[in-house]
Amino acid sequence: MSGQFFISLLNPGIGLLLAGAFLLLWLYRREYRYLLAAAAGHAITAAAFLIQDLGPVLPMELQRIPANFGYLLAGCLLVGAIIAHYRVAVPRRTMAVICTVSMTIFLWFLLVDPSIVGRIYAISFALGLIALMIPVCLRRLPKRHIVDHIFFWLGIVWALNYTLRPLLVLGVTGDIANYVGFQQSVYWTTVQFTQAICSVLSAITLMVAVAIDLMAELREQADGDQLSGLLNRRGFEAAAGAAVRACADEGRPAALLIADLDHFKAVNDNHGHAAGDAIIAAFGAHLRAEGPAGTIAGRIGGEEFALLLPGSGIETARALAEAVRTGMTIACQPCLPGATPPTTSIGLAVAVPGAGLSQLM
Repeated sequence: MSGQFFISLLNPGIGLLLAGAFLLLWLYRREYRYLLAAAAGHAITAAAFLIQDLGPVLPMELQRIPANFGYLLAGCLLVGAIIAHYRVAVPRRTMAVICTVSMTIFLWFLLVDPSIVGRIYAISFALGLIALMIPVCLRRLPKRHIVDHIFFWLGIVWALNYTLRPLLVLGVTGDIANYVGFQQSVYWTTVQFTQAICSVLSAITLMVAVAIDLMAELREQADGDQLSGLLNRRGFEAAAGAAVRACADEGRPAALLIADLDHFKAVNDNHGHAAGDAIIAAFGAHLRAEGPAGTIAGRIGGEEFALLLPGSGIETARALAEAVRTGMTIACQPCLPGATPPTTSIGLAVAVPGAGLSQLM
C-alpha cells in the first residue's frame, strides 16, 4: 500500500472518531441538539472523503456529485452546530442558497464544460462563505470566555483557508488536467492536511465550550434555590460579597434589602406547605420582576430574602422596598385564594467605606 492510501484515510478516520465523540456527548445531553448536528457533520465529512478518494469510479465521474455535496452539507452542519451553541438562529436559507448555486456551477464544470479547477473554485468558495457565517453571527455577542474569541477567529481562518488556499496553490502549480493528477497534486495534499487540522481544532473548541456550559449549569445548581428561582445563601453571599467589594474599590454605594415573610409558619400551619412553597415561588418571581438590572437576589433562609443593589443609595433602596412590599399582595394573592394575602417586612442598609457584606447584613 502506498503512502497516498494512508493519507487518504486521514480525514475519514478523524471524521468518524469525532462523529462518535459528539454522538456520545449528545446521548448524555440530548437537549444539546447541535451536538447531533456536529456528529452528523463529521460523519458526512468522512463519507465524502471516502467517496472522493476510495470510491468506485462511475461514468462521467458522477461519484464526484455525492462527494462534493457531502462537503457542502457537512460544512453547513458543522458551522450550524457552532452557531446553535450560542442559541443564535442558524441562517439555513442562506446556506441553502449558497449550496444550490455552488452545486449548479459544479455540475456545469462536471457535465457541460469539464474543468477540475472550476469545480474546485465552485465548492471552495461556497465553503468559505458558509464558514464566514460564524463571525457574522457571533460578532455582536458578548465574548465571556476565550473559547468565544477562538470560535470567532476560527470562522475567519476557515473562510480564508477555503478561498485563498485554492487561489494561491493553483496559481503556483497551475491547472489540473485529470483526476489522477488531482489526487497526486499539491493542492489535494493541502486540502487533506488543512481539513484535518481545522476539524480537530473546531471539535476540541466545541467540546471545551460544552464543558464550560456544563460547569456553569453545575455552578448554578450549587448556588441556586430551585423553589424561589433566586440564589441560595451561599450563592448570594459569593456574588453580593464580590459586588460590595467592587463598589468599594470604585467609590460607589451599595444598598442591601432583607425581606422577611410575615407569620410564615402560620401560613404553613393553616394552609399547608404546598401553599407556603407557592408563596415562596411567587415572591421570588416578584423580586426578579421588581429588581432593576444588576440586582443580586437570593433566598438566604426559609422565608428570608436579600437583594443587593450595586451603585444604589438609600432612596433607590427605599423605593424598591416599597414596590416589593405593596406589590406582594397582587403577586402572592393567587396562592391563598379567599384568605388574607401574605405580607413582608423589609430592612435596608447602605454600605459605608470599609464595610463588607457581613457588616451590611
